[in-house]
Amino acid sequence: MRSHPHRPAALVAGAVPLALALLATGCETSTAPTATDASFSSVRFTLGARGDIQVAGTSRTAVTRAGDRTVTGGRAYPFDRPPGKLLVVLRHWPSPSGQRAARDAVRLLPPPDDAAIESAYLVDTGDWALAELDGHPVQWLRRDTIRVDATKAGAVGRTHLTLSGPRGRRPLPDGRACEGVDPVVNRYVVLPEVESGAAVPEVLARLRERCLDVQYVSMPGGGPRGTVRSIEIPVAGHTAPVAELPPTDGSRAQGRLPGDKILTDPSRPTTVTVIR
Repeated sequence: MRSHPHRPAALVAGAVPLALALLATGCETSTAPTATDASFSSVRFTLGARGDIQVAGTSRTAVTRAGDRTVTGGRAYPFDRPPGKLLVVLRHWPSPSGQRAARDAVRLLPPPDDAAIESAYLVDTGDWALAELDGHPVQWLRRDTIRVDATKAGAVGRTHLTLSGPRGRRPLPDGRACEGVDPVVNRYVVLPEVESGAAVPEVLARLRERCLDVQYVSMPGGGPRGTVRSIEIPVAGHTAPVAELPPTDGSRAQGRLPGDKILTDPSRPTTVTVIR
């Protein structure tokens, strides 16, 4: 669904029961025919804050490791995605060992200055696949990239990403509005208005209209399950690293409210927190 600058941008809370067709996140949509190759069924990725990634499902043989990379400052590693493949990037902290393992056992999270690890996987889905985060549908994907950040999962939390499909007809994202946008150059974007409890596809559509890459975080509490709790858009060259929407009492800084224009850093994905 496309937003219009002359209309209120508020997202209606509790809008979970949208048609699954809305889960495509392009600026405009059309329908694409059902894939004739139905060999891909489903695959499930499970990980914790310290990694321990497990891959399961009837189509796990369609998954290929694409490597691990160390990242800092919230930046994303630019993994190569071959044509026709789906790229899954899972962010987590390094696995502890020795004395550090004992020290971290009593902490929910590592120190914030620790370097994170991004583990990448290529999935041959054949055509459209539905991505579900902890059982909640978030996005239809084809020849695309999906990122999940589990660094906030805590000591015992586990995050599950499931890819399944194809079934029926899928909306076709139109990314032409983002053609020519340099993915490594800071640029200005207008902050959208987001309400806690908004439907995931509505929020993704607004972010894609701004040509922003996203990563998902799954967290408990804060509203209806499967809806958006908040988003964080990186701010380039600023002491405050992100613009948080909807604004909290502590983040209502001037210049980072809905409708304001900020200089964003595209090397750091926008974080979309989904209520588990």
